[in-house]
Parts: sequence; structure tokens; C-alpha cells
Amino acid sequence: MRNDPGSMRPRTIRRDAPAVPAGSGVSFIMPVLNERDYLPRAVESTLAQEVDGPIELILALAPSTDGTTELAHRMAGADPRITLVDNPAADIPVGLNLAIRASRYPTIVRVDAHSELSPGYTMQALDTLDRTRAANVGGIMHAEGHSPFQRAAAAAYNSRIGLGGGAYHGGRQEAEAESAYLGVMRRTVLEEVGLFDETIRRGEDWELNLRIRRAGYRVMFDPELAVTYRPRENWPRLARQFLATGRWRGELVRRYGSRNSLRFFAPPALVGTFAAALVVAVLRGTRALTGAAAAIAGLVFVPVAAYATVVAAFAAARRGAGCGERAWILAVVPTMHLAWGAGFLAGLARGASDTVDTSRLDGRNTPLP
Repeated sequence: MRNDPGSMRPRTIRRDAPAVPAGSGVSFIMPVLNERDYLPRAVESTLAQEVDGPIELILALAPSTDGTTELAHRMAGADPRITLVDNPAADIPVGLNLAIRASRYPTIVRVDAHSELSPGYTMQALDTLDRTRAANVGGIMHAEGHSPFQRAAAAAYNSRIGLGGGAYHGGRQEAEAESAYLGVMRRTVLEEVGLFDETIRRGEDWELNLRIRRAGYRVMFDPELAVTYRPRENWPRLARQFLATGRWRGELVRRYGSRNSLRFFAPPALVGTFAAALVVAVLRGTRALTGAAAAIAGLVFVPVAAYATVVAAFAAARRGAGCGERAWILAVVPTMHLAWGAGFLAGLARGASDTVDTSRLDGRNTPLP
């Protein structure tokens, strides 16, 4: 299902999402691929949610190679609230749509198999939906890690220096939002706007929320909501994740142009600055650029030096961090920015229809959560 950007003209009509009677039930949906180490805790934190009414958890199982599928079947056999659906395509939006269609209740809660819902998360979200009559509400994505590398990645996730801009990376005030992390959504609105766009492998949540907002409904950010997220476990996987995510953002800019926030253009601008600095360094080193021209061109090193200083200061100021974590921060933050920015430029130039995120796999070119 592909949406025509030209059809998404500005609308001024504001609409409340349909009210849902108390006790109507909640459907949790979770796309899963190669999450054996994280799935038990993700499922446990989901089924522990206290809700006024029945709940169900739909796991959309992509073809895993680490025993995740077998584990999911054992968990489903032990708890009738868990339903399994096959997602052979392994694409996130395909799995989400399969799970939604297999679910029964009027409120849909998206859960990532690499995350954990905090106690009271769902009840708080339902209260916010009822109070604001929004169609979707999300909260804070709080990253945590186990190893020095994963803790460094988590620190970058949680800081505006790393992923700054989105409310769910550090917002403190309840407000209408551009998008929502994961999201607690009303089924009627999802069905009205057409569920997730299955042609978009990354950024599918942003695009869905764009359609929700264009239909006149509110998307809310509630800082009282918190989800624990576990970043990728090593540098190659993190780099592949951000390269793929950046490329898909470039694709979304191709499709939706100015509807994308200006903050998405900061990483590609950084890539351009680093590239220019490298060219100037080579020209000066080979004496192809000398004199006043070399001095003027050398001004490109100023923002590079400023960026390096900010990253170094961020690593040094990390409270309670060991030397290993601080050292990894020096690598993780530029990796996030430069991989994302390079991917963005490639996606902007060539699109992203052939791009998948292989960061949860070793050597297989398969899309995944």
C-alpha cells in the first residue's frame, strides 16, 4: 500500500478520536525477529500491564535463526493471552499489520521486542487518550545497556547530543507531537487511515502519524509514559542500523518533502562538512591549495573542531561511566550521526526501496525490527 504525497494537502478540520468504553480491552502487538535474549522480558513486562478489561499479545514472528520462534511457541503454549502470526516477509510494517488484523480489541499498543514497558504504562496511556481524545499517544524512549558499548549507545540515545530533537528522547511537557515512540492507538483511526504503509521499512511510525495528523486527529506526547529500550550490542550492528534508518529518512523526504522536520537535515549537513574538511586537508597537504585560499578554506575545520569538542565533553561528563564506556561514546556518537547522514544522502539520491536493516542478523539481507 503506497500513499500519494500529492494527495496529502493541508487540512484544517480538527477531530476527536472516537471514545472507547471502559473495560473494552487492549491488544498489544509486537514484531519479532532474532530476539531470544530479549523476548522473555519484553513479553513479561507487557503481560504484567494492569488494564481495566481483557488483554492479548500478538507476536508477529519473522524467520528467526536464534531459537526465537521456538521460544515464542513455548510461551504461547503457556499463556492463552499470547497469539502467534507468521510474518515471512520479515518487514516491520507487514508484521504490525498482520498483528493488528489478528487482534480483537479497540485500543492497539505497539511493543518492541527489544523494549520493556514500565509498570502502569498502559493505564496512563489510556487515561491520556481518554482525556485528550487523541488517536495516538507515546512517551519517553529510555535506553539502557549492559556492556560498556551498549551503555555508551544508550547514553547517546538519551541525550539531545546523540538523537536530539524528538520529544520522546527527552521531552518534559505533555504536548501534541509529530510522531510517537511505539504508540498506543485507537483501532478505528488506524483502520480509517489505512494501517501501516507496507512499502516503508523504516520510519513507518512517522509516516503513519503523518496520515493520522493529516486526517485531523491528534498525536500526543506524554512524558509520564516510559519504555526501556535496549540498543544494538556492538558497533557494526549500530552502524548498519543507522545507515539503513538514515536512508529510509531520505526516502521519506523524497516522498513527503517539507513535511519532514528540519532536524532531519542536521546529520547530512555534518557529513557534508566532514567531507569538505577532508578535501581541504588533502589539498593543503599536497600544496594544491596555498596562501589566502588555503586560509579561507581552512575555516571548514572550525565546525569540525567544535563538533569534536562537544562529543569529547559529553563523554567526559558522563557520570558514573568507566573508561570503556567513555571511549565508546567517542565512537558511538559520530557513528550515529555520520552513518545516518550518509544513509540519508544515499536515500535522497537513489531512494531506499532496496534497503533493509540487517543489524539484528549476521550476513543475511533480511528486513527486521
